[in-house]
Order: sequence, then C-alpha cells, then structure tokens
Amino acid sequence: MVEMTEYLLTRPHQLIPLTTFADRYGAAKSSISEDLAIIKEVFEEDGMGELLTLAGAAGGVKFIPRIGREQAEAFIGQLCKMLSEPDRILPGEYLYMSDLLGLPGLMNEAGKLFATVFGGREIDVVMTVETKGIPLAYAIGAQLNLPVVLVRRDHQVTEGSAVSINYVSGSHKSLHTMTLSRRALKEKSRVLIVDDFMKAGGTVQGMVDLLAEFNATVAGVGVLVESGAIDTEQRLLEEYVSLASLGAVDAKNKSVTVHPGNYFDWV
Repeated sequence: MVEMTEYLLTRPHQLIPLTTFADRYGAAKSSISEDLAIIKEVFEEDGMGELLTLAGAAGGVKFIPRIGREQAEAFIGQLCKMLSEPDRILPGEYLYMSDLLGLPGLMNEAGKLFATVFGGREIDVVMTVETKGIPLAYAIGAQLNLPVVLVRRDHQVTEGSAVSINYVSGSHKSLHTMTLSRRALKEKSRVLIVDDFMKAGGTVQGMVDLLAEFNATVAGVGVLVESGAIDTEQRLLEEYVSLASLGAVDAKNKSVTVHPGNYFDWV
C-alpha cells in the first residue's frame, strides 16, 4: 500500500489502470480496489488531494493534487514572513528572492497551490521566461504532469528557427526581446503562464503576445509574488493568481511589507 501511494503521488493527473497494480503486485483487482479506497480516504483527510476512480474497461484511478484552505493559509503566511525579512532589501528597494526560488521544498508546495487552482483547466504546457521563474514552472509542471516551455531572452542557435518579439517591462519602461523556438510549442496549445514576480505585468503580457504568434491560448497566469504598489489602471493584466503581494519596501528603516496575494479569490 505504501508503494501504491508513492506510485500515485509521483504520477499526478495520470490515469492508471487497475491492471497496472494488479500485475505489479500479483493481486486481484478487488483487493487493489480495497487498498485504493483506504488511500483515497487518507488523501482526503490529510488534504493531499483527490483520488478519482473511473469505471469501465478504459477506467482506472487518477490522483489530483489539491491543498486545503488551512494548509494554503499556513504556507502563504510562511512565504510572506520569509519575504518580509529586512536583509532581503537590495539597493534601489528591490527584493532578493533567488534563495527562496532555489528551495525545492518551498517551490514544490507553491506548485501544489497553483495545481489546486489550475488543475481543472485544460492545459497543454506550462510556460515561463528564463531564468528565475524556472524552478516554480517545473514545480507546477510536476504537480500537473505537464511539460515546461522556456522563453529565452536571446535566441540560441541550438533552438532552431524561432519567433522573437519586443516587449516593454520594468518601471523605466525598458524595451526587451523574448524568443521562443518554433519546435518548443505546438500551434493552438493551451498554455499556463508562470512568473516569479510581476510588477505591472509587462513580461507576462510579452509572453501573451508571443503566444499569439503560435495561435495559442492563455489558460491561466500564476505569479509567486506581485507588486501591490501598482495601481489597477497600470496593471496590464486583469486575471492572474498570486500567492503574495509585495507592499512597501523601506530601505531606510529596513522594513518590508508583504501580504497574501489574491490566491483565495480563486479557490
């Protein structure tokens, strides 16, 4: 039963026929069904997710990762506390986040939260722009059992032919370029866009514009931290999910204000 649980946890959103377990353990399907009923109960009681059972010849079981509200509140509270540490303040009142993005456990939990929101949507790939958003994108991709597509800042010869666009990002409205290999994304794909930090949303909007070149659809947008100092009128996006919202950064007094994002508006 322990091995069955591990098998399911490492294959989220994947339909697994009962015969897979029956052949694996040399057991009858009825015995496997009884074990799965116990695992399903544990998953739901512990707030780990759901174990869906599909009947019929083509049926089986599928694990859907989900996090309960209480667990989500605890995680977001921890994230806000970590982001509020005064020694994160950099010159120019920027915030250092690279160490958090480099924590696999933290990113894995964040991935579960985003999987809770987006798990019911039709999505083909997770997309992010290099480089800091990569750990978060792969964590979400793992929880949704989806491939990850990386948008480059500069075209690489090894990527083959690519589509490049210019976009405006940053408080100084700087012009940047992003590029995506034509082989990286199929036409008319449904894409979940992910980023580690969003201010006005210029980088995310750039990815949206890039997807239009592939006739692709934006299935959702998820950001780890958004800037709460941006007026709604300045925000380029209306629909997105954020886990934390960065408020005032006071370099003089060494203080950082961080609040929960809009995550709970979506669950």
